[in-house]
Amino acid sequence: MGPNGFVYFRVSVGLLAVTFATVGQHPLVGQNIIPAAGPNGAVRTFSGDDAILGSQDVRKDLACTVDPIKPELGFDLHFHTGYEVTLPLKEVSGPEDQLTMIYRVTYAKDKDHPVYFSQHFSVPKIEDDAKGDAYLEGTFDVGEGDYHVDWMMRDRSERVCTFFWDSTASLQQKDKDVVLHILPGSIEGADREPFREEPPVSRDIRNSPLTVKVMVNFAPQRARSATLQPLDTHALISILRNISREPRIVRFSVVAFNMQEQRVLYRQENTEQINFPALGESLNSLNLGTVDRKRLEDKHGDTGFLSKLITEELINSKADAVIFASPKVMLEEGVPQDSLRLLENFTAPVFYMNYNLYPQANPWRDAIGTAVKKLRGYEYTISRPRDLWVAWSDIVSRIIKQKGGTPGAPISSQN
Repeated sequence: MGPNGFVYFRVSVGLLAVTFATVGQHPLVGQNIIPAAGPNGAVRTFSGDDAILGSQDVRKDLACTVDPIKPELGFDLHFHTGYEVTLPLKEVSGPEDQLTMIYRVTYAKDKDHPVYFSQHFSVPKIEDDAKGDAYLEGTFDVGEGDYHVDWMMRDRSERVCTFFWDSTASLQQKDKDVVLHILPGSIEGADREPFREEPPVSRDIRNSPLTVKVMVNFAPQRARSATLQPLDTHALISILRNISREPRIVRFSVVAFNMQEQRVLYRQENTEQINFPALGESLNSLNLGTVDRKRLEDKHGDTGFLSKLITEELINSKADAVIFASPKVMLEEGVPQDSLRLLENFTAPVFYMNYNLYPQANPWRDAIGTAVKKLRGYEYTISRPRDLWVAWSDIVSRIIKQKGGTPGAPISSQN
């Protein structure tokens, strides 16, 4: 399952290369919620499809194997779930075809209002002797609760494959204090656009309103990777969205940078809302697979870039707090002490949300963490969703305490 709930496929066919394309949609996303169009909010589907889904009979006219995906909590504090389908290529050999998936998800406490999804895959001409399997995948988001899924797939010849399963999304006992960003019983399509605009938040301007500067290093977990993986992008964006949803913060400054390219990608100063679409556009300029010759020749370039970035951004900051978010930045040299002495009079708290999926593999403090420690700041390791929740709750409490306000109860972003 993709980290953003994306739908994708892969094909294992030996020497034969085959592509199944989604029809009329984003190339990586093939699911659509079927909107209610009938009376009383009913969903209009083909009567035959409803009959098949309602029968609860497992059919294999079109031979396929369905493996449900257990609901898993993501950094966006949604449960992500769905299914994987294995389909032998011989089942779709011959002229061009189309596979249509229809499935409905029903919350156990609201059986009268299931949510219907559809997917369509265009199948190219496949030789009769094709070997191997195609793997299709679909995802959706749910809140806490018990669900039933009725699933079917058919081709143009009306051959059908069906499967039915129950699914439970629940927080572990140790995570019960985590407030999700999706209500119990909610059923939603997977997020298609990680940089979509954030819905407005009702800001608390009466009780010690806060301003923050957030500095995000959009870089992969593996420093030498040639691409920024969707998982890494999603985690860093989730951190930023979590910050943007805090009602007590009324003004934001954002600096997005990349250590590998030693470049600031995006800057937003003192605004009421973070511009996620503009941030997403700026990341299109990343070209991690190409190394500039001048950067190779300058052995201290990465340290110099980070030193300059930290000192200039903090010296000029009037925010109540500065927050770094980044995978580990392991440099041969740390930020020079002379640079940090320029910040001796900087009194706002500094925080570092270190996104690190495998802390056991690299337990050593990185260059940003070392600088933050010297600035008397606080570092948090973000390896799983609970870490993000706990870290942010502590950060908000510390910022408010330093400003002299009264910490309130954590507020969900369910609005």
